[in-house]
Formats: sequence, C-alpha cells, structure tokens
Amino acid sequence: MAKTILVVDDDPRLRQLVRDYLHAEGFRVLTASDGQEALFVARHEKPDLVVLDLMMPVLDGYEFMRAHRREADTPIIVLTAKVEEGDKVLGLELGADDYVTKPFSPRELTARIRAVLRRTGKEPAPPEILRAADITLDRERRLVTVRERRVDLTPSEFELLATLMAAPGRVFSRLDLLDRLQGTAFEGYERTIDYHIHNLRLKIEPDPSHPRYVETVFGVGYRFADEPAPR
Repeated sequence: MAKTILVVDDDPRLRQLVRDYLHAEGFRVLTASDGQEALFVARHEKPDLVVLDLMMPVLDGYEFMRAHRREADTPIIVLTAKVEEGDKVLGLELGADDYVTKPFSPRELTARIRAVLRRTGKEPAPPEILRAADITLDRERRLVTVRERRVDLTPSEFELLATLMAAPGRVFSRLDLLDRLQGTAFEGYERTIDYHIHNLRLKIEPDPSHPRYVETVFGVGYRFADEPAPR
C-alpha cells in the first residue's frame, strides 16, 4: 500500500511541484496551505509523514508541531527557507525528524522521505523471499537462483535486483536505485547504476542484449518486468 505524505506549504506552486513529484514516485499525497488546515487533515487522514513549511499564515509550522506532537508521533520533515541555527534547533526540539532548506531538489526531498520512513519504521519490512518468473531471491540467505541454477551476485547487484523485484512494474530512476545502494544520493555517480545493471543482466538474463526481466525505461531508469516476456 502506498505511503501517505502530507505536504504543508502556503505556496501553491511549491505544493503542486512536490505533490506531482511524490505522486510519480508512488506516494499518496495530501496537501494543506497552513498549519490549521494541516491539523484537520492529519487528524482525519493520519499520514505516514508530514513535509512542513515553517512560515505560514493562520498557524505556522512551529505551532503545528506543538499541537500535532500532543496527538501523534508522525515523522516530520521541515521544509523552509529559514537557515539560522536557532530556527533549526527549535524545529528539532519540537519534534522534526529532518530539515531540508529551500531551494531544494525534489529528488533530494524524496530520498530524505524514504530515509526517514525507513528510520522510523514506517516502511513495511520487505519479504524475505521474492519470486518472479524464473527468479528466486532469498534476502536472509543472500541467495539468488535463476531457472533453478544458483547465480553469484555482488552486493550491489543483489540489492538492485531485490529492489526491482520487490516492486515489479514500478520504474526506478538511477538516483532512486543509487539511494537504495548508498543511503544517500550522489548525482555524479548515477551512471554507476548502468554498469551494475549491465553486469546483472549478464548473470540473470537468457539473452542480455534483449532483457526480459530488467527493462530499461528510456530517459527515466529501470524496472522489473511485471510480466516477463516468454523465453
């Protein structure tokens, strides 16, 4: 089930930008234009995480955190142009789990959201054994078999395959996959994903030049085929 993210900001263009990007990344997204509206939405929808601006009319982000923390322990990522140390300290003391400064990259924000969800246990534990078509992946034993034949993968190849197999049909950008491997996103190294994917295909595909499992989505990234083509 998709995780629900509540985006709270008084700038409608920023709300739409973040909403569209997170929706494309597979999240269910709710929005609010101020802290008072956000409290109402949070009470009724119970989001998995809140992305929160600080400077807003009616009820600002600080007051939202004071009120919301009395009711729930929802993870909160503060998204703001306020960069003074005192502002950050106050936000963290009020219960913020992370702090992203404007201007920001939507890809960085997405990586932070996934990291906070993992850290706070809001992401469900992945299944230990994944099966798709002729491939079986055992996370606990770190074993992969293809057509009942064991295949030896490097740690990076194993994590890439596990990530893709856990969400067949979902398109992952190179930055998404790099984040899964390294925990943080380093844009300069995104092309290393292509290298790992190439080597992974050599080991698991019947014909690596015409992959049936790990598909390329040109201009975006990679996905595990929802229904792999016949051999």
